[in-house]
Amino acid sequence: MSSSGQKTTNAARQMIKSEAELPPRERLVRAASRLFYYEGVRAIGVERLIAEAGVTKATFYRHFASKDDLVVAYLLTKDAYYRQVAEPLAAGHPPAAAIDLIFEAISEHARERGFRGSPFLNAAAEYPAADHPVRGLVTAHRDWIRTLFQDLLTRLGHEDPKSAAGALLMLYDGAMAAGYLDDWSAAHKTLLDAVRLIRSGS
Repeated sequence: MSSSGQKTTNAARQMIKSEAELPPRERLVRAASRLFYYEGVRAIGVERLIAEAGVTKATFYRHFASKDDLVVAYLLTKDAYYRQVAEPLAAGHPPAAAIDLIFEAISEHARERGFRGSPFLNAAAEYPAADHPVRGLVTAHRDWIRTLFQDLLTRLGHEDPKSAAGALLMLYDGAMAAGYLDDWSAAHKTLLDAVRLIRSGS
């Protein structure tokens, strides 16, 4: 084996070892994040989650009353990830630049290997009942994005920040879908041109 191949193997073993040392709840959430995102929520049963996380059934139910509770925990980690990316951009740049940078970050995210679209829209498609806790979390995540855009547009002096924020949210949703379904290199310029048109109020 080459030295680079040996390093890759060693890194993979170290990652496996590190995950095995995590608390059971975190192992379950990490397993759920992988499986739910790549294979779908409904397709994954509790037994598969238990096997992937290396825990017992009793341990699973000690931390989560049901699989749906684990779905919520999984989406909360995704929500935290997107907030950690967007909020520093919003706080650290002038509003026009911040909006552009947030969408640039979305573009980079959509080009990542294994990207499967928005975990929130994917989950919403599997939970049609509007009053389900999963749908509630999806709504809360999208409300946060809308509010973030509206605050930036207000700071920018946009004449109708509420409507423009709604339009940017639609672009955000569309970018997540296009990143999975389309040739993103072609969609990238179209997205950023649309963002700039909306934020300028033209």
